[in-house]
Amino acid sequence: MRGCILFVLGEKRCPVKIIPRMLSSKNKFFPQHLLLDRTIACQVWIWRRRLGAITVLAFWLALIFPCHGEASEAVKTVALAAADPDDSRTNGLGDWIWTEKRLDRQTCQLWKSFEVPKDAVVVHAGLRMTVDNEYTLFLDGRELGRGSEWRELFDYDLTPLISPGRHTIAVKAYNSSSYAGMIFGLRIDLNDGKTIEVKSDQSWRIVPEGQKGWENASRPRDTWTPATVMASLGKEPWWVKPENMNAMPTLYPVRTYFWQTGWFQVTLLIICGVVISFSLRLMAQLALHKKERLLLQRERARIARDIHDDLGSRITQLVLHGEVAQSELPSESDMRGQLDRICQEARNVLSTLDEILWAVNPRRDSLNEFSSYVCAYAEEFLKPTSIQCLFDVDSEASALTLGLPLRRALLMGIKEALNNSVKYSGASELVFQIKCHGKNLMVAVQDNGKGFNLKAIRPGGTGLLNIVQRMQEQGGSCVITSQPGKGCRVEFMLTSKSARYRPLYWLLKPNRVPAQPDPNQNANEASQTNASI
Repeated sequence: MRGCILFVLGEKRCPVKIIPRMLSSKNKFFPQHLLLDRTIACQVWIWRRRLGAITVLAFWLALIFPCHGEASEAVKTVALAAADPDDSRTNGLGDWIWTEKRLDRQTCQLWKSFEVPKDAVVVHAGLRMTVDNEYTLFLDGRELGRGSEWRELFDYDLTPLISPGRHTIAVKAYNSSSYAGMIFGLRIDLNDGKTIEVKSDQSWRIVPEGQKGWENASRPRDTWTPATVMASLGKEPWWVKPENMNAMPTLYPVRTYFWQTGWFQVTLLIICGVVISFSLRLMAQLALHKKERLLLQRERARIARDIHDDLGSRITQLVLHGEVAQSELPSESDMRGQLDRICQEARNVLSTLDEILWAVNPRRDSLNEFSSYVCAYAEEFLKPTSIQCLFDVDSEASALTLGLPLRRALLMGIKEALNNSVKYSGASELVFQIKCHGKNLMVAVQDNGKGFNLKAIRPGGTGLLNIVQRMQEQGGSCVITSQPGKGCRVEFMLTSKSARYRPLYWLLKPNRVPAQPDPNQNANEASQTNASI
């Protein structure tokens, strides 16, 4: 009634005794930063009293004139709105809770668990809270957000995160000074019309500092004490209504892809371990193979030196003794002819020995050395004949190397091709080619003789099938091209890639022995190949 009188009289003064109370830091209606001086404080007090007078008059009019129907109801609505504006913002909030002892610069860890029925479907889940002064909010161990203004409420939409089962709410609050408290309200609406409410009350637990994993703990521990209610909603020193409602970002469940699952990571680690183990084993075998190859080359060099220094010198001495003995005998003696044949055979053995030394010596593994040797051999072999030899050797051949088995097989094939040309072709000219195309080697022996019919070759009748078989065993190929009256061409093809990876394949399975080729089967395959040509 006093407010009505003041409003009617238009009094613009306010009692001096209420100004200190209006200027207090914990005033629930008028924050201190809005009250700049005594004049503003008086004006705010006056308008507050006038609002109260309007409310009282509205109630009196509603009681005095109840028969006015719709007008009366409108007056009641205006009166209720003036008496309790924005009432929905505080619906579902609990009490202000904290620890039993309140301190400045204090950290308080509050914990609460709740359960959603197994077969329930969550329609909506909303959470509103604030802390005097700061907080960090966790749901099932996941951080949802932070706040630092106790005069405002923070609104969270937890609908995507709430599912049937047990959940844990954890709040890590901090009080800078003076009063401290947390107010909290969670409302979960289910599809069957039921509601689950979680409010801040004494059922919350206070977690001592220093404990780990408390944010997602499903059950409270015995050392966690119940929370203490500091004040009810609307009681001093806190507000009745918040100054603002802050809508926080909506979070969604963390999507776990299959490569983030434990079984996939364990499987990947096992696969990586197996691959690393296999790689280390392979590297060890390759290192061992390289060492064995080095030792083999050293042994080949030693054998070559021993043959040259020991066996070669003794055969040479044998030839010299034979020649001395032959010179001491009369020219008409039969023994002289026999000693001459022995000396000649010894010289042939020395020539064969030189070839063996060339094949055994690892210094002759380069293709350049091979080219020089076979060209010299072809020139020496064709010197007693009337066949003119032309050499076409690629200069890039010096960059390639050939192992002992390849060189031996290729040399035997070239010898067989030269021998056939001299014996059967009746040629007057022979072309000897050595060409390199990348990592591929081509060696060809071609004459301009009378040629022959490939279909008329009898198995085992010539050495051509043996040439094909030797090259196939070394991973190469031999192509024989001939027609009657158009000469013959024997072409050897070697791929350094196949020669390189072939030892590695057998290295992976050292206990496995390559199957010996069937001569008849190889002869049949060679005849079919030649027939197709």
